Amino acid sequence: MADNQQQAPQFALQRIYMKDISFESPKAPEIFQKQWQPEVKLDLSTSNRPLEEGLYEVVLSLTVTVENGPEGSKETAFVTEVHQAGVFLAKGLDEEELHRTLGAFCPNILFPYAREAIDNLVLRGSFPPLMLAPVNFDALYMQAREQQSAQQQPEAVN
Repeated sequence: MADNQQQAPQFALQRIYMKDISFESPKAPEIFQKQWQPEVKLDLSTSNRPLEEGLYEVVLSLTVTVENGPEGSKETAFVTEVHQAGVFLAKGLDEEELHRTLGAFCPNILFPYAREAIDNLVLRGSFPPLMLAPVNFDALYMQAREQQSAQQQPEAVN
């Protein structure tokens, strides 16, 4: 029975922390005098690395760039970047399950913390609230896996 307990998959969140955070408003205070017509651009990425046997750091990186103004004369209102990280215990998973857990499940856990940090930074910068829409990390993970698979397939020769 002890062998079965050791083989059972284990997953646990050990710690959530902010690894890096920044906010920049290069056109303040002049930007506050303009009509608010924001255009939001979100760049998102994830990374992970093993810390020790069964323990992994996962980092969700979000960069939000907001430009303001009418089309053709947009200026950067602000740029904020958050690297939300967590330490996760993941044992007893096969390779595919581990990749999916680190690439989709863990970022899904980290996202609400990163979204809250971004909203807080934006408000402190004296801009209207910015609540990012939910992200489907499972779909992003599957898309990345499909792209990786397609790149590894040898091209057919005629």
